[in-house]
Amino acid sequence: MLKRLLLTTTALALGLTLAMPASAQTVIRFVSKDLLSTNPPDVAHIERIEAALKAQGTDLDIQIMDLPSSGYADALGTMLLSGDIPDLIYFQGGDAKMADQGILEDLNPWIEKSPNLKAALWPHNVERLKNYPYLLYIYPPRAPQPVIRKDWLDQLGMAPPTTLEAYEAIFTAIPDADLDGDGTPGNTLGVTTAENTNELDSIFNQAFGITGSWMKDESGAWVHARITDAEKAKITWYAKLAAEGLYDKEYVTSKFDVKEDKFYTGKAGVIFGSSAEVIDIYGGKMRQAHPETPIELALLPIPSGPGGQGLAAVDVSKEARGFAISSVSEHKEEVAKLLDFMASTEGQMLDRMGFEGEEYTKSGDTYTVTDKMSTWYARFFAAANFTPPVEWKSAAAKQSLANIQQYFKPDNAFVWPADYAADLDATENVYRAWVYKFISGEAPMDQWDAFVAEWKAAGGDRLNEYARTVLGS
Repeated sequence: MLKRLLLTTTALALGLTLAMPASAQTVIRFVSKDLLSTNPPDVAHIERIEAALKAQGTDLDIQIMDLPSSGYADALGTMLLSGDIPDLIYFQGGDAKMADQGILEDLNPWIEKSPNLKAALWPHNVERLKNYPYLLYIYPPRAPQPVIRKDWLDQLGMAPPTTLEAYEAIFTAIPDADLDGDGTPGNTLGVTTAENTNELDSIFNQAFGITGSWMKDESGAWVHARITDAEKAKITWYAKLAAEGLYDKEYVTSKFDVKEDKFYTGKAGVIFGSSAEVIDIYGGKMRQAHPETPIELALLPIPSGPGGQGLAAVDVSKEARGFAISSVSEHKEEVAKLLDFMASTEGQMLDRMGFEGEEYTKSGDTYTVTDKMSTWYARFFAAANFTPPVEWKSAAAKQSLANIQQYFKPDNAFVWPADYAADLDATENVYRAWVYKFISGEAPMDQWDAFVAEWKAAGGDRLNEYARTVLGS
């Protein structure tokens, strides 16, 4: 019923549009979070994209549809449900409902005949498109990785840690060394995170043998990884670090700004950056906090352990955000050309480099980035195959991207039916509460079975049963 209403309303709008005088240009209506017709850089960026496409024979009038950044997903849903469906839509939630109504285009056929798009995909993009072909978000996956001040690592005289034992040794050495120079050894944490243990999990899951969201138990049945012996061993290690004053027990109440402040002020030796860009933001803020010292950050390696080595498995069930083409658009071909151009070398130069004279300067073939580059962001893609003419990322940031490529492992997570939402929320809350109790010392690890029982009773048994129908034997 909803699809029929949307299609009828959209057909009426198209009919009114067709009744207008013909234009030499093709009008593409585009809605995206943080892209506004009132923001001069956005408008100038779109205009030069139009000019570049016109030079290639595609004459577009890309019209920005304004929506507020705050509450964007809800505002977008209201727009679409009213029958006002742009040609190109950026989703940050709410896309599944629209896909179910059939108003989102299957992108795989378009990508197959779009050479630049196809070549620009990251490995996880390829997998996600197989499972959910309606959203495209060409960016490296978020994969938190640990950084330390390089001068502190040098002062410790220790090799970068490559095993769990070596990580524990460096977390121990940091508070003992009085690296912040305040004359009080022991008041610097080895490592801190924000809100939960996800950042630690990013590099330690595989080392403990947690290979994905779902693993087989002793009987060969699929169960959630969070109730496995491998998970227990990992949480036991986290709790040991916290008990020895090496891991921040206040993580559960620390937001990201608090975590960062502990790093900049010398109260924590290691923190995790969620992306290459974030790692370089940390480096810049560290230098601002200590202008008298030329500080660089060092990326610590992905450790090996009894379970293996690698970054945490990446959920490839679907994109959580990204671009969609309307299935009712009269201009799918032109939208596909726009997206393919943005994935090309020329499009990436515009989208990633910013404006000459603003974000960078050029003398002959030599490019030099300015301070404004730190505030520029791509409005479309960060193609996996694009090499910029000048590298502004630090060695730590570049290595983090290389690690994402090297250690990519797809998860076996899947999209849940809506009627499992309450079970997912309840089991998540049980898990987070017990992990904090274990790490804070409120609950000893011999209460692990009590946690597992509570998790199962909160909906975990139902989740396990459904997972077995999806994953099979």
